[in-house]
Amino acid sequence: MSITGFDLSLRNLCSPNIPQFALRFKFPAQVRRKTDYGCNCTCTAVRPALCSTSSSSSTAVSDSRDADENHVPTSYGRRMMISVFGFLFPLHGSMQSSGANAADDLLLLQGEIRKVLSKGKAAGVLRLVFHDAGTYEMDEDSGGMNGSISFELDRPENKGLKKSLKILVEAKKIVDETQPVSLADMIAVAGAEAVSLCGGPKIPVQLGRLDSMVPDPEGKLPEETLDAFGLKHSFQRKGFSTQELVALSGAHTLGSKGFGNPVIFDNAYYKVLLEKPWLSSAGMTSMIGLPSDRALIEDDECLRWISKYGDDQDLFFEDFKNAYIKLVNSGAKWRRNS
Repeated sequence: MSITGFDLSLRNLCSPNIPQFALRFKFPAQVRRKTDYGCNCTCTAVRPALCSTSSSSSTAVSDSRDADENHVPTSYGRRMMISVFGFLFPLHGSMQSSGANAADDLLLLQGEIRKVLSKGKAAGVLRLVFHDAGTYEMDEDSGGMNGSISFELDRPENKGLKKSLKILVEAKKIVDETQPVSLADMIAVAGAEAVSLCGGPKIPVQLGRLDSMVPDPEGKLPEETLDAFGLKHSFQRKGFSTQELVALSGAHTLGSKGFGNPVIFDNAYYKVLLEKPWLSSAGMTSMIGLPSDRALIEDDECLRWISKYGDDQDLFFEDFKNAYIKLVNSGAKWRRNS
């Protein structure tokens, strides 16, 4: 962009929304204006100091060579700049995703994900969400929902997630042909689709996350062997309350952990925890759940929420939905135009 004459060139503005005639427009170097003194005078046009298109204002700076009373005031130049920018860039807001466009993008993602997702794959996809987002640490402002799981698949805690990631990468290739999308967005939306597909609540997911180009730090996921105190402390570091911890743990109702039907998302997880079948001597019932699942029922604060969700599936669905949204937004870095 040339400051002299304010030459707007396609090379510098790079916006498909700017009309072609505007790209050829130039301010005159000299402006004739009648002053309060009743005479015609020649004034040097202001030199604009332009911010990037993400800024909300522009600053006009006068030419220091014009120091006499005939100089155009800076405020006049600023008004002229604002007026012209309002004319040239009336669609600045369209550079951000409008409500209609965002809805279309979400429908595109959901459509491609549904083509590759099945009830049998739902538990693995939902686990992928937790293992990508669960690295978030609030105090360190590190980790979170950023797609870094693609660099972390060889870690022991992520064993078995390659298949789940692979089907989403295939869906992402199709989506990218129409509208590029981050892996973090794909995973976040896929987890919500997995829950819905299996009979759980419909979860709205905002788009616009950026992907990390490096793995998250190791050792940030809650360990399966933690007791209730350790679990609560781990989730607190991530910004989650005990209630949210218990609500998110309900995702274990899907899969082969022994809580009800493995492909139905319901509140069976809490009902089974209250029954404590692992205390029975009847064969494989001792293998139900993870040690961390069984630890929850031994904590009074967790027990209170387990009982509530066991009695009221609608309450569980609502609280899970809200906790899931918080989970997939935690630590996310967002596009400026999202």
